[in-house]
Amino acid sequence: MQKLTWRPLTSEDAQSSADLLNVIETVDKIGENYTAEDTLTELIDPYADLERASLAAFDGDVMVGFMKVRHKPSAYEVHRVFLDGGVHPGYRRRGVGTALVEAGIKAAKVVHELHHPASKLVVDVLKAEHIAGVPEVLRSQGFAPVRHYERMEHPLSDLQPVAIPDGLLIEPWSPDDDDDFRLARNASYQDYWGAAPMPADHWQNKITNQTFRPEVSFLVRDAANGAPAGVLVTVHWEADTAATGIRNAHFMVIGTVPEYRKRGVASALLGHALQAAAEQGYDDASLSVESAGRTPSIFAKAGFTPKMRYVRWALNV
Repeated sequence: MQKLTWRPLTSEDAQSSADLLNVIETVDKIGENYTAEDTLTELIDPYADLERASLAAFDGDVMVGFMKVRHKPSAYEVHRVFLDGGVHPGYRRRGVGTALVEAGIKAAKVVHELHHPASKLVVDVLKAEHIAGVPEVLRSQGFAPVRHYERMEHPLSDLQPVAIPDGLLIEPWSPDDDDDFRLARNASYQDYWGAAPMPADHWQNKITNQTFRPEVSFLVRDAANGAPAGVLVTVHWEADTAATGIRNAHFMVIGTVPEYRKRGVASALLGHALQAAAEQGYDDASLSVESAGRTPSIFAKAGFTPKMRYVRWALNV
């Protein structure tokens, strides 16, 4: 193997990034496949400072490893910086992953000082629990597991109708209502661990990008005053269907505004979205949710079953 070369990522690396991630998927089997358009969306994230906070390793022209850091748009007492990355299966256990994690921690400190220096810095990593070698690398750098999540799935057959609670209305996404969707998400997630409000540019990059499926995305409103009460946003990755033959509707955002909780809003959204996904020809639906060691009852009641566990690792810097 020739000596690796190292440099920051650029938007020109979309295809190389997709190629690497797709090779990683053949071994790690986490159900994630990519097109160059998908990886370009991540590379042009307005909160990913590629020049200061990314690094890729190349063997010749082939990308064999990468890391990138995404800082938060806003932070209060704690600034949770997200570190992502991966290593080609053929180059693992050669120190590449360790070098990338070390570089990621340094980069996190740089962007933290630029954007939220008054807050406490925590570096987060989210990885599927079953990926070999990840715990050893992260523990060696001082990371510890702090949260667990489940990817849950629901086949789109034999669906039962779900009534919309009295006094509430449900409507599909439209361009005129896009900001109501975003603000409903922010209100719903305000007390979620690690969440931060999404400004418009972050929403456009992460949610209403090429994967967004407006025909399976819904807002619940209060019939009396029109106030948003809950939101569900669906995305779909064409690369996954190309690789598996299965059309999956992933419920990326689902939440209830605090003052409307315990009124059946989330159940109504789930039932409505499952029916819409089935009518649109999807084969199954999925979502990810914090597990706390057990299947959250609302999703189990709706017919979702756990398929894969993820670990959120954190490093207090």
